[in-house]
Amino acid sequence: MLSIQNITYRVAGRTLLDNVSINIPAGHRVGFVGPNGAGKTTLFKIISGEIAADDGVVSLIKNATLGLVRQDFPEDGSSLIDIVLAADVERSALLKEADTAQDMDRIGDIYERLTEINAYEAPSRAASILAGLGFDEDAQAQPITSFSGGWRARVALACVLFSQPTVLLLDEPTNHLDFESLVWLENFLMRYRDTMIIISHDRDILNKTVDHIIHLDNRKLVHYTGTYDQFERTRAEKQMNQQALHEKQMAQKSQMMKFVDRFRASASKARQAQSRLKAIQKMDIVDAVMAERVTAFEFPEPQEIKSPLIRLENVDAGYTVGKPILRNMNLYINKSDRIALLGANGNGKSTLIKLISDKLLPMNGNIHKSVKLKIGYFAQFQTDELDVTLTPFEAMKAAMQEPSEVKVRSSLFRFGFDKHKADTKIGELSGGEKARLLFCLMSFDAPHILLLDEPTNHLDMDAREALMQALNNYTGAVILVSHDPHLVECVADQLWLVAEGKCVPFDGDLEDYRELVIRQRKQDRNKNKRAVKTEKTQEKELDYEKEAVRHERLIADIEERKVTIEHEIATCFAKEADPVQLKRLNHAFDKLCKEQEAAEIELARLIASL
Repeated sequence: MLSIQNITYRVAGRTLLDNVSINIPAGHRVGFVGPNGAGKTTLFKIISGEIAADDGVVSLIKNATLGLVRQDFPEDGSSLIDIVLAADVERSALLKEADTAQDMDRIGDIYERLTEINAYEAPSRAASILAGLGFDEDAQAQPITSFSGGWRARVALACVLFSQPTVLLLDEPTNHLDFESLVWLENFLMRYRDTMIIISHDRDILNKTVDHIIHLDNRKLVHYTGTYDQFERTRAEKQMNQQALHEKQMAQKSQMMKFVDRFRASASKARQAQSRLKAIQKMDIVDAVMAERVTAFEFPEPQEIKSPLIRLENVDAGYTVGKPILRNMNLYINKSDRIALLGANGNGKSTLIKLISDKLLPMNGNIHKSVKLKIGYFAQFQTDELDVTLTPFEAMKAAMQEPSEVKVRSSLFRFGFDKHKADTKIGELSGGEKARLLFCLMSFDAPHILLLDEPTNHLDMDAREALMQALNNYTGAVILVSHDPHLVECVADQLWLVAEGKCVPFDGDLEDYRELVIRQRKQDRNKNKRAVKTEKTQEKELDYEKEAVRHERLIADIEERKVTIEHEIATCFAKEADPVQLKRLNHAFDKLCKEQEAAEIELARLIASL
């Protein structure tokens, strides 16, 4: 299906991909993994033709279609549903041609192909995909220009899923999704039957949707069969065996070198020493396993403080007077609580986080906080607010108001910033490094509670594991909003559901909530099934009516042309008949009769379908 042969790519003098090759057969479901900055997205761009490799070739089998999420939306007020429908280029082209085509054979071919590709079911399928990604019926009718970047990313994902390519490329598709949409996407991808390649740092979605892993390791592609967990086990075992073999070879080499060094100058042993030296030079020494640098996170320990840290009494919260998003909340947060907030985007999770962090004042009710309480707040949008002209050292020094260079650098070192990184401009840092800087900035004064709103979006797999360990080692309270199920399961011991204007404890674990989401989606589908079916029937009837009118006009036009030809034939007989001209007219008249007969048959079929 997809062949990648001898691809090399360099950027700014650095080799990202070094003569890599891989073949991906049709129907394979592949997870593409590796640390941030290794070149995964770059290879996607080479496959799609967006950038050119320095060497090598990428090829697809004949008639294969490639699907890649794009952001080039029209700015003309097109609705979400129309944008998604337009992603099926063939369907759009056929429908447009059907409105103008005159040749009856071609018209027949068009409608036959539209039936083959289920073109008339496309609106309901597009609506279903958009609904799964969080857009209700009203939102689907809204123009794309009314949505922010994160929601536009969902529309872009809907477009590529709707287009049903034979090779689907997805680069971090879960980054802008809430848990509810993530559950829907998992189920969609589990049912996808064509070739799929997904870049993701979400081990759950990799474990559920792929059966092969391609690891970008040291500028090379290494193939593993199985899920992500199986890949981790196989790779760890492979590394252990490789390291053991390397150590055995190095011990053997050391013994041989001792002989060479001892007898190099001895006349009687010189030949043997030279022979050993040649043997050493020919040895195929396997590389030592280089331990991948995993940045450790370390949140400072807070001072002892009594519970509850925060108490909400009959609190309403929102942004518009008289229209609270959350109502009548009565909640306690104790010093050792580990809470994850569940609920679809827009239900109020971030609103609650902002309320607790004092970024938002309550509309009604009272919030009681411990006098000595310190709060650390992380939100993904804060990476865009960092001053890119400063270095991490300068940003930390200003935040800490600390003259001591040693103390500032010590705080930065807790989150993996050595002197070189600490003195690099923030604008030159990766997304993951900026996120680590935010963790450092939010926690340098040892807060009693950490409020984390989607903290993993810029973190690769190893950094996510490091964050998980740091949170588990931290003794303060944690309130977490995250679409990463693995992080939630490993960190949180309480789940609060934010939905329908309320925030209440959820009685169950994350798997229970996943099942609840799936049940609710099934109920919604069943509830709307009759309405969708009726709408679909009405659309088909409208299409049939339009076609019936078009065929009536076509038949009338044929009748007029037949009358004209009959008049010309009569004129030929009135004069001295031209055999060639008469033959041409008779042939044209017979052709029109056949076209009329076909049009009348099609018109009868359309009328019977109404």
